[in-house]
Amino acid sequence: MMKTKSTARTLALLALFSWSLLLVPAWSLFSQSNSSTEEIRRNPRDWVQQQFAKGKIPPFSFTYGGKSSDRFIKTWRFNAGWWRRAEANTEERLYTWTDPAGGLTVKCFVTVFSDFPAVEWLLRFSNSSAKNTPLIEKAAVIHHSFASTTKGSFTLHHAKGSNAEIIDYQPYSTILDAGKNVYLTPAGGRSSDNTALPFFNIEMPDQQGVMAAVGWTGKWYAEAAQTGVDQVTLTSGMERMRLSLYPSEEIRTPKICLLFWQGENRMIGHNRFRQFILQHHSRKINGRFADYPISVGFTCGDPSPCHEYICLTEDQAIAIVKRYRQFQISPEVFWLDAGWYSGCGWDKKSGGWSDNVGNWTVDTERFPNGLRPVADAVHDAGAKFLVWFEPERVRPGTKIDREHPQWPLRVPGVMNALFNLGDDEARIWLTDYISEFLKREGIDYYRQDFNFDPMPYWEANDRPGRTGMSEIKHIQGLYAFWDSLLVRFPNLLIDNCASGGRRIDLETTSRSAPLWRTDYSYGEPTGYQCHSYGLHYYLPIHGTGIFKPDDYTFRSGLGAAAVLGWNINDKSVTIREMQNLISTFKELRPFIYGDYYPLTGVRNYHQQHIWLAYQFNRPDQSDGLVAAFRRKDCYMEKITVQLNGLLEAGTYELCYANENVRTLKTGKEMMEGFELYSASRPASLLIRYQLKN
Repeated sequence: MMKTKSTARTLALLALFSWSLLLVPAWSLFSQSNSSTEEIRRNPRDWVQQQFAKGKIPPFSFTYGGKSSDRFIKTWRFNAGWWRRAEANTEERLYTWTDPAGGLTVKCFVTVFSDFPAVEWLLRFSNSSAKNTPLIEKAAVIHHSFASTTKGSFTLHHAKGSNAEIIDYQPYSTILDAGKNVYLTPAGGRSSDNTALPFFNIEMPDQQGVMAAVGWTGKWYAEAAQTGVDQVTLTSGMERMRLSLYPSEEIRTPKICLLFWQGENRMIGHNRFRQFILQHHSRKINGRFADYPISVGFTCGDPSPCHEYICLTEDQAIAIVKRYRQFQISPEVFWLDAGWYSGCGWDKKSGGWSDNVGNWTVDTERFPNGLRPVADAVHDAGAKFLVWFEPERVRPGTKIDREHPQWPLRVPGVMNALFNLGDDEARIWLTDYISEFLKREGIDYYRQDFNFDPMPYWEANDRPGRTGMSEIKHIQGLYAFWDSLLVRFPNLLIDNCASGGRRIDLETTSRSAPLWRTDYSYGEPTGYQCHSYGLHYYLPIHGTGIFKPDDYTFRSGLGAAAVLGWNINDKSVTIREMQNLISTFKELRPFIYGDYYPLTGVRNYHQQHIWLAYQFNRPDQSDGLVAAFRRKDCYMEKITVQLNGLLEAGTYELCYANENVRTLKTGKEMMEGFELYSASRPASLLIRYQLKN
C-alpha cells in the first residue's frame, strides 16, 4: 500500500541524504585494524579466529561511559565459545567480552560459511549487574578496514530504496577518493525507505571486492571511506543509539554480512551474493527452497467508489475462484488484499480500508461465514490462499484501540498509532491472535504491510537516557513475531510489504520476500523494467504487479513472483492468453534464480528513448534468458550488447519467442556482440539460449 508523501517532505529527505555525504568520517573516532580481502576470501574461518581473538581489537566498536571500546576491550574478560553447525555449510561461534568492573557483557554471534567466502555477525549487549550500566552509544557492528594489494580508487556500488518512483532501486556507483566518505541510511524507520537499500558492493582496485548487507528493519547506517591509498573502511550499525541498560536487560544490534569476491567484473560479486541469498537467506520448506508464487486477486471491475476489496463479498470471491477453475487458468495463489475486515465498505460511515486497520475481525456483512468458505474454494482449485494484514498500524476506535489501549505507541495529534511489538505481552497476544486467525480461516500465506514511518513513535516514546530503545525492542519483537509464525506454520510464506518495498533488508529477506516491491504507478511498464533492472543486482526473489496480459507488460513485470491484477472477465483478453501467460511465467521463473547481468548500463535507464536489456544465465544448466525492451520513443531499431558467462567455444541454440525462430551462435559471438532488433516500438524481446555442444 502506498502512503503519499508531500513533495516538500520528499525534497527535504533527499536534501538531508545529499548533505549526509559530507559528514565527518566516523572512522576518525577509532583506531582500526585492516584485512586483506584475498586472505578472508581464501579462509574466512581463519580470519574470524584471528579477528575475534583474545588480546585483539575486534572488528566492531562502541562507546561505553564516554570511552571508545578500542581503549579497553582488550582488558575485559574474554571467552571464545562453541562452534556449532546451525545448517549445512555453516558454523557458528560465540565470543564474549565482559567488563571486569561492572555487569556489561558483549556477545558476538559469528556465522562462517564453507560454501561461500562469507561471514556475518551481530552483537548482543547484556547487563548482569544490579544497577544500570553507563551509557552505551555509537555501536558499530562493523568498524573495519579492508586492504587492496594495489593502490587506486575504490568504488562503492549501491542503490536507492523504494519511494513509489520510477527510479526505485536505481543503481549508483560512487568513487571513494582518498578522504571521501559515503554515508547511507534510509529516509525513516523502514529499512529500504527511499534513500538507501541495505545491500552494496565495495569494488577495490586489485579486482577484488566485498559485498555487504545490513540486517536491521529500522534506521541503520553504513559509511564507506577510502582511508588510505590502499584501504577502505566500512562502518555500520544502528543510527540512533545512546542508552543505558537496566539490570538483566539485553538488546541486539543490526547484523552485518560480508561476502568476498575476486574477478575482472564486479558482477561476479553480485552474482555470488545472489546465490548466497538463495542458499542461506531464503525461505526453506521441508528443507527445500520455496518458490514464491504467481498470484491473482479477486478483481472484477467494481464500480466507484469501491477500491481495494471493500466491496468484495463471499459469494463474489467464490465465484471468481470458480471462474478460474472453469477456464482452467491455474494461478498458485489467490490474493485477498486490504478491506475484508470489520468497518470497511463503500457505504460504511466508519470509512475505508485504511481507517479500520486494527479491526482484525472479518466483516460478517460481506463474509457471513468468515473467510473459510473462500479458502475452501481456493484449496479446491489447487491453489493457496494469501490474506493481507497491517498489524502494526492501529487507527482510532478500532478493536485493538478500544480493547487494548495500553499497547499502541502514540504521537500527539497523529491519527495512526504504532502497535508496540516491543511489549512482550502485546507481541505474544498478537502472535496468538494471528496464529489462531490463520488456522481458523484456512489461510496459507501471510501478507504484512506497513504504511507509515515508525521513527516518530520510537523517538516520542524513548525515555531519557534510552535513545533507540523503543526501536530496538520493536525490531526484536518483529523478528520474534515472524519467527513464531514460521515455527507454528511450517509451510507458511510471508509477503513483506511496506508501502511497496520499504522494509527490505537481510533479516526480512531471511524470513519473507517482497511480492509487491513498489507502490509506483500500478502497471506502468517502464518503471517495472527499471525496478527489475536495479533490484536484481542484489536480490533474486521479489515480485510486482502485472495488469495487462500483452507481452510488453508481462515481460516488464517478469520476476521470481508476480501478482496478476487483471480482470478475468475482460473481453479484450482470451482464455488461451491467460493460460499461456501463467504457464510461461512458471516456465521462466527458474531462470530468475540464475546469474544476473545488466546489458545496457544505467545512464538514462528510466527514459523512454532507450533500449533496456538484461540477461539471466544458469551455468549449471548451460542455458539462459535475455529480456530486452525498445521503449516508445527509442529511434534505434537495433542495439548491440555483450552477453556474459558463456563458453566461447560452445555452440548455443537461440529461441526468439516473438517469432518462434531458432538459430545457432557460438558463445564467442554472443559475448563479443549480440544484436537486439525490433522494427516496432514499444516492443519487447524474449530470447532463450541453450548450449548444444
